[in-house]
Order: sequence, then structure tokens, then C-alpha cells
Amino acid sequence: MQLVIISGRSGSGKSIALQALEDLGYYAIDNLPAMLLGSLVDELRDQGDRAHLAVSIDARNLPGALARLPSLLEDLRQRKIDFQVIYLTTDARILLERYSATRRRHPLTRDSEMTLEEAINKEEETLLDIRDLADLLIDTSRLSVHDLRRRITDQVAHQRRDKLTLTLESFGYKRGVPLDADLVFDVRCLPNPYWDPTLRQFTGRDANIVAFLSGYPIVDAMSNDIQAWLERWLPAYQDSQRSYMTIAIGCTGGQHRSVYMVEQLAERLVHSMGEIQLRHRELGLQYTLNEQPAAPPASTSQTDEQQATS
Repeated sequence: MQLVIISGRSGSGKSIALQALEDLGYYAIDNLPAMLLGSLVDELRDQGDRAHLAVSIDARNLPGALARLPSLLEDLRQRKIDFQVIYLTTDARILLERYSATRRRHPLTRDSEMTLEEAINKEEETLLDIRDLADLLIDTSRLSVHDLRRRITDQVAHQRRDKLTLTLESFGYKRGVPLDADLVFDVRCLPNPYWDPTLRQFTGRDANIVAFLSGYPIVDAMSNDIQAWLERWLPAYQDSQRSYMTIAIGCTGGQHRSVYMVEQLAERLVHSMGEIQLRHRELGLQYTLNEQPAAPPASTSQTDEQQATS
């Protein structure tokens, strides 16, 4: 049996994730009372006709049930049940916008006098233990429905438990550090193509930006150092039963230096990792190394970097 437990903040896309797994053949159950998890697993194992199970367990549970979840998961682990815990999170400001736009009630406001903002903060506190237990944290703040479905398909449904799934992500600091990053490297000290007006409109995937950055020894030196660090320590993370690692690399606008560095590191590491997932957050682009990605929207790469200050 393969069990996927979806949890996270209300409004972060748990239903979409569950539906994506259901479309892939998982037996999916939303809002499962945590205390029924063990019984459900036993029932389906005895029947022998369901190899894949996906359940959503979140703040709609009774508080006492959520407190028992860590011990329930440890029991499953002792019984050699193959399971993953996937936690979805979203920036609180974006959650406020989503609830305001849809005019839906937050689950924690239905039987209390809490404001929406108080309910969002209270829910995050309630789910901290589950978040700490998660195998994979996905920040859905800037993901479309289709992006989230693809993340679930690529990283969860097709994930092998004996293999580390590595994601390299570029981002711009002016929009904040990705919430789901395990490790973050800052490349803002490198020469910035933005200050050359003839290069400003391009991205780190374009040949002229590659030529610009590769011409500086400091860029190659940083790339070598990051590569050496990852090759030294990624096996240790895998030996500690980590199934997922997200390495985020940031520059100011997320268009030039960080994109270039992610592409270079992926090319170097793919031979040892087998397959690497790449995400360029500010370009709205994600793909595996061996796939041919679609061209990024022209307006995104130019508008974002034009607002850069350094």
C-alpha cells in the first residue's frame, strides 16, 4: 500500500491536490478524522484491492485528534506502511485575498467570533506539529491550479521512496524567499546583467546572459562551491530518510543570475541525481531537466526585473 496524507492551511489547495491524486487512481478521502487513519489502512489492506490511498487531515479535525496524529504516524511506520505527509502552505496575505474574493468562511470562524485573520493565524499554530512531520512542503502562494496539479503528479505520485527528489528553484528576493525551500543560496553578490540596458530584457536561460555571466571568474567559483557543497551533503540528507529537497537560489529580481545558476547546477548534478526538477519562480516556469520547457511569458521577465533596485 502507498499512503499519501495531505494537510495544510485552508485555502492552500488541499482539495486540488487530493483530486489530482484521485485522477491518478488513488482512493481519495477528504477531511478524514485522524483517529480513523489506522482502521482505514487495515481495512483496505485486508481487502487487497486498493494499492494507493490519499487522505486529507487538517484543522477541521477535533483538536485532540490532531494531537494524536504524530503517534498514529509512528505506529504506521513501525508497521512498515509506506506513507508520505504532504503539507501545503500559502502566504497569509494571499489567503486573506482568496477568502475575500470567494467570500467563503474559514473553517475556524464558523463556531467562533474570530476574525478571518485570527483564524488563519490560529490554524497555522494548530498544524505546526503536522508541518514539522511533513516529507514535502509545497508553497502554493504563486501556483496556478494547473501548476499545483503538476507538482503533485511529478513529485508525489511518481516519487520513489528509495530516491531523493531534488528541486532547484530560482527566485527574486524582492518577492520573498520561497516558503518551501530547504536550503537557500544568495547570489546577489555576483555581477548583475540588469545594469546593461541591452541585456535587461533577457533571462539567465538566454545565450547572451550565459555569455555575460560565464565571463566572470567569481560566477564560476560560486557555482563550483555550491556544487561541491551539494555533492558532499545531499547523500547525508538521503541517508537520513529525506525524500525531497528543494534548493532555492536567489538574486534581486529572479530573472538573470539565479536562473543562470540553477540551470548550470542542474546540468552538473543531473548525472549523479538521475533527474532534477527545475523551477524558475519569477518566470512562471517549471520542468524536469530532460524536458523542453515552454518559452516564458515575455511580459513577466521584463516587467519583474525592471523593478529591481540592485
